Amino acid sequence: MGVGNTSAARLAQQVAGSLRSHGYKAYLVGGCVRDLLLGAEPKDYDLSTDAPPHQVLALFPGAHRVGAHFGVVLVREGEAQVEVATFRKDHEYHDGRHPHHVTFEQDPREDVLRRDFTINALLLDPATGEVIDYAGGRRDLRFKIVRAIGEPEKRFREDHLRMLRAVRLAARLDFEIESETEAAIVRLHPLILDVSAERIRDELMRILVEGAARRGFELLDRTGLLGDILPEVAAMKGVEQPPDFHPEGDVWTHTLLMLERLESPTATLALGVLLHDVGKPPTFRVEERIRFDGHVEVGVELTRGILSRLRFSNDEIRRVEALVDSHMRFKDARRMKESTLKRFLRLEHFEEHLELHRLDCESSHGNLDHYEYVRRKREEFGEEQIKPPRLLTGADLISAGYAPGPEFGRVLQAVEDAQLEGRVQSKDEALALARALLAAS
Repeated sequence: MGVGNTSAARLAQQVAGSLRSHGYKAYLVGGCVRDLLLGAEPKDYDLSTDAPPHQVLALFPGAHRVGAHFGVVLVREGEAQVEVATFRKDHEYHDGRHPHHVTFEQDPREDVLRRDFTINALLLDPATGEVIDYAGGRRDLRFKIVRAIGEPEKRFREDHLRMLRAVRLAARLDFEIESETEAAIVRLHPLILDVSAERIRDELMRILVEGAARRGFELLDRTGLLGDILPEVAAMKGVEQPPDFHPEGDVWTHTLLMLERLESPTATLALGVLLHDVGKPPTFRVEERIRFDGHVEVGVELTRGILSRLRFSNDEIRRVEALVDSHMRFKDARRMKESTLKRFLRLEHFEEHLELHRLDCESSHGNLDHYEYVRRKREEFGEEQIKPPRLLTGADLISAGYAPGPEFGRVLQAVEDAQLEGRVQSKDEALALARALLAAS
């Protein structure tokens, strides 16, 4: 079978050919073989060889080790890159991630049987197109199964993150997790808390943005991993909502419906969808009707805590907080003063706010009136009206003879309100209004 025609695929073929010409074995291995057999274009290409790392480095000037202890060498050519790993056998894991030591091997069977799942243990000879299967991966691909190699519990104790990977693979590929493999996750799921926050974060984000977020989160819940990693999200289950606005059901069901509708989202939009109602469980109360007073403010606080815990960047945290903070403002858009509406429309990354609101409506009552109104107003105003150059600044007030003070901010905002509403249109008019406001203060 062919191995693709991207620059990375061509580089992989060249590297494998060079290794073979020097008397070494060389196979494509892992996810790239799985994807090729499924008819998908691999994102990355990995090679496995019996050539020792120092020989790989000697054959490819400019290559460098990326896993010295594990015999992994990165070969680059332009934008393309291929990881070349020497066949190895892992010995005794002590930290839930790394083997205590490895030995390099000549037999590819030893190399693949140390891997995580059967569908990731396939070898492909790029010269002949022959697929070598020591673990039953082709059968599991045919029957759409994610199965741990060997004893599932041993595989997950070796590297706890494999539990999350099983969920991600099953979700993305629309496969089932094999029963014994899933049972081992259910038994061992608390071990995920021993994994670094950064590794958990990266797997979660792949679940959220790779196109099967709803299935991924249902599997996280089913295996017990959700309550370990995101207890605040797990708390959404069973939290009822007013049926007039949410005929779909509880907060968890609503969130799953939104996740299901995500299409190629940014990471921050996906997180905004996941967390926009995270403040509802702790604010739920029934007083004549179901109420969630203050759920936005509580949600912002919880969002900050969750994303900080998972080591997201400050910029990502602020961006998701803004989505949670503003997701209820759309319902007030028709009643906003023009200046308030324009400030709302010029929020950073407003396209994410708009999309979150659309998903929110479509996953509940289905009424898109507020969405259409805001979208229409944004087009009607245009960027120049939403965020025009300021007519007046603090420096202008100082130049006019006023001493800086706390009233400057209030006055400048009032002047900008007037500018946004068309009541002042020149610097002279803006300064005259500022003088009147300062004189009255």
